[in-house]
Amino acid sequence: MVSYIQCDDLMKVFKLGNLEVQALRGLSMKIEQGEMIAIVGPSGSGKTTLLNIIGGLARATAGKTWIAGRDITNASNAELGKLRQKVVGHIFQTLNLIPTLTAYENVELPMLAVNTPANERKKRTTDLLERVGLTLRAKHKPDELSGGEKQRVAIVSALANDPPILICDEPTGDLDTETGAKIVRFLHEVNKEMGKTVLVVTHDPAIARQTDRIYRIMDGTIISMQKPSESAAASAALMAQMYKDRLIETNIEISGLQLMYKKQNIDAANFAERWNNLNQTKHFIEQELHRMGF
Repeated sequence: MVSYIQCDDLMKVFKLGNLEVQALRGLSMKIEQGEMIAIVGPSGSGKTTLLNIIGGLARATAGKTWIAGRDITNASNAELGKLRQKVVGHIFQTLNLIPTLTAYENVELPMLAVNTPANERKKRTTDLLERVGLTLRAKHKPDELSGGEKQRVAIVSALANDPPILICDEPTGDLDTETGAKIVRFLHEVNKEMGKTVLVVTHDPAIARQTDRIYRIMDGTIISMQKPSESAAASAALMAQMYKDRLIETNIEISGLQLMYKKQNIDAANFAERWNNLNQTKHFIEQELHRMGF
């Protein structure tokens, strides 16, 4: 019997000029309805590529994919469009909020795309913004919101059409530890109280260990799958590896942010907020690794 979400022997090849890059190499996984799953691994391991295939944003070069029990391997563009509108909600690492629209309008927009009646749009948009504590920020545009507020708008926008599956690419991103924890708590509500199947690509061990299962990807294939509740030794080893991966990523992000500021590609206020959050993250990771004996 096919699982609720299932990938069999996925291959994904990207062509860069005369070069071919294999992002996925025969990857297989199964996820049951109502699970909250973490997908972890270093940059370039294939995590986002996998998420894009599951979410109908990309096609595998080979292999088969089932989403919500339906085979989407050879789905048409129109069918994949319906999948993205009604079956899978996306939270992108870049958030993808429309800068000229208010928080209210960003949440309402996906419902306009599927012709939801005006009274239903109003009620659902209002209810969703209230649920994440943003009623008083409904008329503000993204550049008038904090990082955590923008992330909450992105989450409820992804939930606007009530999809059964939510996929999240680095949902805590550059957020500080406290704000990131609030986002994780809300994702748990989405999973447990709303009954959504949630897939989270993350570098954050704090998120991963709160999920039902953790898949680790390396070089385009699954190298391990475990439950956080399994043996303490195996869990500790995985968490330590995740912290090491995340420390490398954080240092790269800090260097990139410095370069952006030097080239004047980011304003001082945004630079200061991201700089502070990234350095808080780095300090926290170093403390955790030290506590674990590394």
